[in-house]
Amino acid sequence: MTLKAIFSDIDGTLLNSNHQITEETKKAILKVVNNNIPFILVSARMPSGILHLQQTLSIDSPIICYSGALILGPDNDNGEKTIIDSTSLLQTDVQKLYKIVNELYSSINISLYSHNQWVVSDSQNEWVIQEMEITNATPIHRQLPSFIEENHAIHKCLCMGEPQIINQLESTLKDKFANLTIYKSKDTYLEIMSGNVSKSNAIKKLENLYHITNQEIMAIGDNFNDMDMLKYAGLGVAMGNAPDEVKVIADEVTLSNNENGLKHTLQKYFD
Repeated sequence: MTLKAIFSDIDGTLLNSNHQITEETKKAILKVVNNNIPFILVSARMPSGILHLQQTLSIDSPIICYSGALILGPDNDNGEKTIIDSTSLLQTDVQKLYKIVNELYSSINISLYSHNQWVVSDSQNEWVIQEMEITNATPIHRQLPSFIEENHAIHKCLCMGEPQIINQLESTLKDKFANLTIYKSKDTYLEIMSGNVSKSNAIKKLENLYHITNQEIMAIGDNFNDMDMLKYAGLGVAMGNAPDEVKVIADEVTLSNNENGLKHTLQKYFD
């Protein structure tokens, strides 16, 4: 198999449990990039939560944000990232989502993401503070109904809460919104995007840019929202810390994110 591009998840894959890139993993990535193999970060994160990791790695490939709802390319003449593709939620769907969460699941924290803005109604909420610490992102405090009313391009809704409540919310929303992409990125996080958003669809949009096919792609990830890209790629690699449902659909399983599993896989195929 000739691999010509790598698409890597971030949390639980590139980063260890301390939310860090180890020096060993960084060296393995740079070795691949120096051999003209693009290393593309694919994440449910907002742009700023990905760009600082790109800088750490000294790479300048496109980034796939919000699990594919927003794809950004190199800087334009104004120093802003080029928008390669953008898929936002319908305003009416966001309004319905907010009403359901606000009225039926009051313990759930809901955030909205628009381009590089993370919008919250309570910046002191424990879930918001936790997400700030993980992603190094800073939220904007707004009343969410008025923000929704302004009809911004909302790429993602994030609901955070205790696992049992998140499971109940997931069931409710999937029953009411068959047209949306709804999944848990971990047991306390429920992510909601437009129905045609997925990591694999985003990868397809970059294949022409790199003149590659899916059979020439390695995808590596650790969670449920990575499953479609692992199945789509010519080589889909699940992390050792992935749930069994993810491992079973992958072509192979590497070590965990705390054992430099990404580095191990890169060395296996590119050394």
